[in-house]
Amino acid sequence: MNKKLLLMAVTGMLSFGSADALIAAPYLTSSSAVQDIPGKDLIGRWDITVDENGKSAPSWLEVKLSGNRTLVGYFVGSSGSARPVSEVKFANGKFSFKIPPQWESGDQDFVIEGELKGAEIHGTMLTSEGKKYNWTGVKAPYLKRTSPVVWAKPIELFNGKDLTGWKALGKNQWVVKDGVLSSPQSGANLISDQKFEDFKLHVEFKYQKGSNSGVYLRGRYEVQIEDSPKDAHPSSVYYSGVYGFLPPSEIAALGPDKWQTYDITLVGRMVTVVANGKTVISNQEIPGITGGALDSNEGEPGPIYFQGDHGPIEFRKIVITPAKK
Repeated sequence: MNKKLLLMAVTGMLSFGSADALIAAPYLTSSSAVQDIPGKDLIGRWDITVDENGKSAPSWLEVKLSGNRTLVGYFVGSSGSARPVSEVKFANGKFSFKIPPQWESGDQDFVIEGELKGAEIHGTMLTSEGKKYNWTGVKAPYLKRTSPVVWAKPIELFNGKDLTGWKALGKNQWVVKDGVLSSPQSGANLISDQKFEDFKLHVEFKYQKGSNSGVYLRGRYEVQIEDSPKDAHPSSVYYSGVYGFLPPSEIAALGPDKWQTYDITLVGRMVTVVANGKTVISNQEIPGITGGALDSNEGEPGPIYFQGDHGPIEFRKIVITPAKK
């Protein structure tokens, strides 16, 4: 290479480097810029409890920064899936946002208003039916585990004979016959008496054509059971998804009227789902509670519960292996 070409090459490299530095400059200051964003203390995940005329109902909110000044998020109500929040407005310590109804009756938007009070948030919720409730929220725990898991002995949660160890949440329609636990029609959900923190769960189940159910982990995170079309694009609301949050890599369902298996491992927030021998969710984080959760107390142990209000469902072998404390 002659001197002229060499000089041109070096000059080009320096110019390119300078351009990179100029392009990168805004990002180098982004962390400090966050400190100046109104509502920065609202950013994060919140476990919310709604007071519905004296009855506690769980909810959840995540607030994120979009770009360098806009707050957006996700919201989970007492039912349905996680819903996107296009903008969370914040001024003078108070915030608000709106979301359209999902499965609820009523045709008006939900209006959520709140304010930061120290380490908590408090506010009101106006529902799609025009009902107004108060709510409080605390920062959701990270649930990070720092030590390797050591497993205890497996526990048979279903004895194959009766409902010992389980209770119906409402009028019971669950029956046991020939070693099978079944809900012949829509009715109450079924909840285990025992509560667990980290565990491996093996469940065998069978659903009818068009039916729908779910397995709730710690009573807060639903792994969907549904007669989903095998050729559909995987979705978090389809078979083996963590409802509203985590889609499976594929729909590994065998179809209606066939016995199928889930092998689910939950450690902290990290979940692995194996459906009929195929790993469809591998060590992914569950951000927060799903619709239908029993409560929003994510830092506490919780029961296993089966959804019985969406159609016929059958279970047989139910084995849980808890982590040693």
